[in-house]
Amino acid sequence: MKISGCDPSHLTSLLQKLEEVGVKTNQTSDSIRVMGDAPPKAADINTEEYPGFPTDMQAQYMALATQAEGTSIVTENIFENRFMHAQELVRMGANIKIEGRRAIIRGKTPLSAAAVLASDLRASASLVLAALVADGETIIDRVYHIDRGYENIEEKLKGLGAEIRRMGEIFPKKAAAPMARDSRS
Repeated sequence: MKISGCDPSHLTSLLQKLEEVGVKTNQTSDSIRVMGDAPPKAADINTEEYPGFPTDMQAQYMALATQAEGTSIVTENIFENRFMHAQELVRMGANIKIEGRRAIIRGKTPLSAAAVLASDLRASASLVLAALVADGETIIDRVYHIDRGYENIEEKLKGLGAEIRRMGEIFPKKAAAPMARDSRS
């Protein structure tokens, strides 16, 4: 896969981590080509301010860690409550234990289809990635989060060979509580 129109120097910490887990990359001044010909290996991350590992990639990295050989530790140093996607990954079969600001991910874990709920933009992306490697058909609800940050994601992933489609509302909405009558009438 080739990503064009980017500046790889802005992604140094991410590219270094991908190399550590076994993903090969070729970079030019405005593109990155990503090649994955070997199973990923476990590696720890600590989110940090730029130029450190971006907190905005932590959820996606966690999805990758579920498929890596060994144990990875993800330490979230920027935001509290940034592991809401972890429970949804567990619903798909991931072996993840949360301890405060740390998530311990034991891989290589086979993932299976599940109905999951996206809690934010980053969680949405991690669930899509997990669904792409899971056995069966996963349903992700509340994808409006992903629409805020990823333009035409279905088409882009289809271009890479993914079987993905938008289905509309799946889970029923909660009914609004009836309004109380005004006893003065």
